[in-house]
Amino acid sequence: MKKRIVSATLCLVLAASAVTGVSATSLVGVGDNTVSEGNAGASEEAVVSGDDVSADAQASEPAAADNSQDSAPDGQAYSYLSGLPVDASVRDTRPMSVMIDNVSAATPQSGIGSAWVIYEAPAQYDYNRLLAFFEDYADVDRIGPVRSCRPCFIDFATEFDAIYAHYGQVVYAFDTLNTDIVDNISGLQYQDAAGELLGYAGEDIYYRDESRAAPHNVYTNYDMLQLGIERNEYRTQIADDYSGHFLFAPDGERVTYTDGTADYIRPDLYDNQPYFEYDAQTGKYNRFQFGGPHIDDLTGEQLAFDNVIIQYCEFTAADDNGYWFTDMVSGGDAILFTNGTYQNAHWEKESEWGPAKYYDASGNQIAINQGKTFVCVVQNSVKDDLEIR
Repeated sequence: MKKRIVSATLCLVLAASAVTGVSATSLVGVGDNTVSEGNAGASEEAVVSGDDVSADAQASEPAAADNSQDSAPDGQAYSYLSGLPVDASVRDTRPMSVMIDNVSAATPQSGIGSAWVIYEAPAQYDYNRLLAFFEDYADVDRIGPVRSCRPCFIDFATEFDAIYAHYGQVVYAFDTLNTDIVDNISGLQYQDAAGELLGYAGEDIYYRDESRAAPHNVYTNYDMLQLGIERNEYRTQIADDYSGHFLFAPDGERVTYTDGTADYIRPDLYDNQPYFEYDAQTGKYNRFQFGGPHIDDLTGEQLAFDNVIIQYCEFTAADDNGYWFTDMVSGGDAILFTNGTYQNAHWEKESEWGPAKYYDASGNQIAINQGKTFVCVVQNSVKDDLEIR
C-alpha cells in the first residue's frame, strides 16, 4: 500500500542552535557488537542491537564527528565523502565536483558510478542536473557530459571544500564564480555582457565527443582536470578548518531509522522521473530515471547508494526563462533514508558557504551509513509529490 508523506508531517522545528548531541537512531553491530570511537558515532540516546548486546544498552561515549585520523587504521583516515577508511593522502586532498548533464539525450552518463556523493537539483524549469563528487579517481578516464553551472551547485561544492568543474554558466552564477568563494574550472573563457571568467584554464581541459549531439557531448577526465588545477594554481589540500559534511556511523556499525520503512522513494515529479528501490540483499538503494535503471556508461552498472537524502529548499523564479534562485542557507525540512528505513529531519547551516547538517526534532545530528550518498534537492512547493512505500 502506498504511503505519502505531506509537508505537515515534515515540519520539525528546532530551537535556535539547539544542537546537543548526535542521533543515529539505531546502530546495528556487524562485528563485535560494540560502538567504536571511530570516524562518527551515536549519542548516548542511541542503542546497539546484536546477539550479545541488549536492545536497551546505552552506547559508549559519543565519537568525534570530524572523521578523526587518530581513530583510523595506521596510515589511513576517514573519507569526508564516504566515511570509509582511505589512504590519509586521499582524505586530505580536496575532492573534485563535476557538473553533469541530466536530460535524456545526455544519458547514459560516464564516470558517475565512481562518485561517492551526487547532488540532484533543478537547473531550469523542471529539468535537473547533477553534481558528482570524486576522490581518488585517476582511473576514471571519462566524465560527463559536463554542462553549465547553476548558482545552487556552487553551494554544494563549497560544502565539501571541493573544486568545481563546469562548462559555462548561467549569468546569475557569474559574479560568484569570479570570487574566491569557489575554485572553479570552466570550459568557457568569456560570457557575453559579463566578461572573462577567472576559472578558465584552456581549451584542452574539456573535449567534445562528436558521436553525440551538442550540447550533450562535453567530457573531461582526471588528467585534464589536474591540468586545470595546476594552471589555475588552486589549493589541492583540504582546508585546515574543514571538519566534514556528513556524520557517519562508526566502522562495523549500521544505522537504522525508526520513523518508518522505505523500499521505494520517489522524491518528486521532475522531468527525469527519478526514484529509488531498496535492495535488501545489497543494503543499497538502486537509482532509476527516465523509466529505467540509471546506468554508468563506462561500467554498464546501475547507480546504487547506501544513503538517500531529500533536502527541501525554497525556490524562487529568477526570470521568465525557467531559471531559479535557490535558498541554500535558511534551512528547512529533510528526510534521510538508509537500510530500508527513513527519518524526518531538519537541515541547517552554521555559515553561508558551510556544510548543511541534518538534525532530528530534539536537535541531535543524525548519522548516516558509510558508503555512497545521493542528495535530492527538492522545491518546497512540490513536497506533496513525494511518495514512499
